[in-house]
Amino acid sequence: MRIFRHVAGLPDFVQNSSVAIGNFDGVHLGHQAVINEAAMNAEKMGAPLSVITFEPHPRRFFRPQEPAFQLTPLRSKVRRLESIGVEQLLVVHFDDETSQLTHDQFVDTFIKSGFHAKHVTVGYDFVFGAGRSGDVAYLRERASLDGFGLSAVEPVKEAGGTIYSSTNIRNCLSDGNPAGAAQLLGRPWEVEGRVVRGDQRGRQIGFPTANISIEDYVEPALGVYAVWVGVEEGGVTSWHMGCANVGRRPTFDKVDVNCEVYIFDFTDDIYDKLLRVALVEFIRPEKKFDGIAQLREQIALDSHDARVLLEGIGLDDLRRVHD
Repeated sequence: MRIFRHVAGLPDFVQNSSVAIGNFDGVHLGHQAVINEAAMNAEKMGAPLSVITFEPHPRRFFRPQEPAFQLTPLRSKVRRLESIGVEQLLVVHFDDETSQLTHDQFVDTFIKSGFHAKHVTVGYDFVFGAGRSGDVAYLRERASLDGFGLSAVEPVKEAGGTIYSSTNIRNCLSDGNPAGAAQLLGRPWEVEGRVVRGDQRGRQIGFPTANISIEDYVEPALGVYAVWVGVEEGGVTSWHMGCANVGRRPTFDKVDVNCEVYIFDFTDDIYDKLLRVALVEFIRPEKKFDGIAQLREQIALDSHDARVLLEGIGLDDLRRVHD
């Protein structure tokens, strides 16, 4: 996948694209429906498939004081978009200048001058331009005037009637329901980051753990999870069963939230390596223990429960949805 950071001067081979536009946080099944529609139009027209997304997320730009809410920071989003066949990605830096573009300037800048789009695909509720003044109705007017096609994809729902949406996925995660989030995402939700050195208390009590920061992610329910852990090296991801505590580690009077992972049957040195942690099942809420012995006993129980849960999930299934 080719990634562009500036709309000015896009190369000739992306011109006349079928373009999907959106934030695509999570790249969930609803987002995939939008991109699949753009891909079908690209195939019909013999046109390139391109996607426009925004970084940082406009919500973070306008409300920086709010807690982190993103499901997929940029690196994770890029990986998911590439995995579903996106050929070109324009990552628009959302700043003061971008935020002040009127709805007509937005179309002129990105759809007309940027890609000379043959077709544009958005979600039914897509809004854009200063003050969110542009919507699907306005895009229809411009499509008719400027000669590009337009598809607005209606909401997509799972069998139970729940709409595939980033908000519903966040709600699942905050409720300690990673399986529900996975149903809407089409894959387990994961966090990723470089392994950093912690206090090494896990190693001292017989359960060596890897620590990654999750400060850029929405905060899931704090507690212990059964997880699949992907260790990346040389462009290859190897997957292992594990148990993770997402929380503040109250037994040791910590206050920052991080993800502390115990990888089963694994002894490699992975400091500074990229770790991907896929949350599969919530085991229990985080709690404060009276001492190390009680904590050690609970970790052993949690690890047993996690292993039993994960043994019922085929690694081939995990690879299919992750890689």
